[in-house]
Amino acid sequence: MSEQPTKKPEDYVAKTGIFAGAHPGMAIASVIMILAFVVFTIQDTEVSSEIFAAGKKIAIGSLGWFYILVVNVTLFFTFWLLVSRFGDVKLGKDDEDPDFSTVSWICMLFSAGLGSGLIYWGIAEPMYHIQGNPFMEMEGIKPGTVAAGASANLVTNFHWGLHGWGVFVIVGLALAYFSYRKDLPLSMRTTLYPILGDRIYGFWGHLVDLLSVFGTIFGLATSLGLGVKPISAGLANLGVMQDTQTNQLILVGIITILGTASAASGVGKGVRILSECNVFASIVLLALFFILGPTAFMLAMVLTGFGDYIWNVIPMGFWMNADPENNWQSGWTIFYWGWWIAWCPFVGLFIARVSKGRTIREFCFSVLLIPTAVVVLWMSAFGGAATFVDLYGVGGVVDAVNENYASGVFKTIAGFGFDSLTYPITVLTTILLVSWFVTSSDSGTLVMATMMSMGDEHPPVKFRVFWGLTSGLVAGVLMLAGGLAALQTASIVAGLPIAAMLIMMCYGIAKSLHEDFPVHEVEDKRELEFLKR
Repeated sequence: MSEQPTKKPEDYVAKTGIFAGAHPGMAIASVIMILAFVVFTIQDTEVSSEIFAAGKKIAIGSLGWFYILVVNVTLFFTFWLLVSRFGDVKLGKDDEDPDFSTVSWICMLFSAGLGSGLIYWGIAEPMYHIQGNPFMEMEGIKPGTVAAGASANLVTNFHWGLHGWGVFVIVGLALAYFSYRKDLPLSMRTTLYPILGDRIYGFWGHLVDLLSVFGTIFGLATSLGLGVKPISAGLANLGVMQDTQTNQLILVGIITILGTASAASGVGKGVRILSECNVFASIVLLALFFILGPTAFMLAMVLTGFGDYIWNVIPMGFWMNADPENNWQSGWTIFYWGWWIAWCPFVGLFIARVSKGRTIREFCFSVLLIPTAVVVLWMSAFGGAATFVDLYGVGGVVDAVNENYASGVFKTIAGFGFDSLTYPITVLTTILLVSWFVTSSDSGTLVMATMMSMGDEHPPVKFRVFWGLTSGLVAGVLMLAGGLAALQTASIVAGLPIAAMLIMMCYGIAKSLHEDFPVHEVEDKRELEFLKR
């Protein structure tokens, strides 16, 4: 058996004062880090953008091969866990049951890992790729054709599918296993326990958590700041308000307040209820697309999408562009891998938080395969609808996306030709965009408060409020200063050390499982269960 921890996370949390319930040093360091980066970014956005861009060039340009290696290693390790003899091991004590029903659990997985991006990128990304991508060129497919639309859907499914979710699985599994079986803190430092031991409570543990807070808060801020554009575009389509920066800032404020209130209410209330409502409303929106859109064409695209993805996902995952003058792969695929890795502390910790009591096999299957299947269904359906409208309908979807990526979904809805239903569907889409952003905000807020509280599953409300409002404030300030894109790049650069950590996590999980569950113990347990039956 592997060694059990000798130190407890609660020993490092302040008992009284303003930092009661948190690690004082970590709380102060995180605030200083955030202020320093915001000030550095906005004091001269051109200079900061150049510096971050140089870091990005190294991270996803020169080291693109490393990102490709990491996501493939984590994906294949996840599949190994899925079929290994450790599949029946619980993420928790052997007699513990899951905290949430399976439906609520799966809904919350989507709230952290996907969210509103499905709605507007489900149209925008295929419309970018239909104009040209390397896989079209290799197959000799002409841009702006049905075949190009199928290729565009394949690339989009690839970017949103197994490889990104494999990264989330490893982080979530490591956190859930070491936290709920060994009573270690529910914090990113815990993922390195098999390597560092009790030293996770020292300098290296603090550094890991600070990097994770950096990726989470700036990832949330940039996503909120950039993602508020489709909400503003939707409200402009409805005639509610003009699509201006001032109104976008107002929307950021509203979403921040709603997300903070949801986080303050806890996972079992606000986060769970919002996640369930979002999933069910998204199902309604998808059904409306199938009913009102080009149904037969969309179904054909969905079936083609599943077949193409299953057939091509492995070779696409290992493909590298050898042309040094072609930046498509670094600008799209490796950028995505860097972004998923930068987000994995946030998504992984939240997934771990809601997965207590699940088995390893159940966890890997549900976190890896169910979201990927939904992604392929959704992206192929939305991409197929947009392709049909652009090629055979009123057209203009590609032009709309090129002008403003956020407007593509509304252009597609209008292109269905049901004028009396365009308004209510646009209303539903806009509400969903807001609601999905709120769930991303509240789950991210809970993650940051949890890490600062040394893994407390129920961090003090004051810290949830602080981190919720801080993420919104950072988003608003960077929007005004024009520094969102620079911070997005910085977040991806910060994901580089996390990429290295993912390899160490795979090693640590395998090492601990083999030490905790030797072959003879697993076989004896199975034989005993068989005799009982």
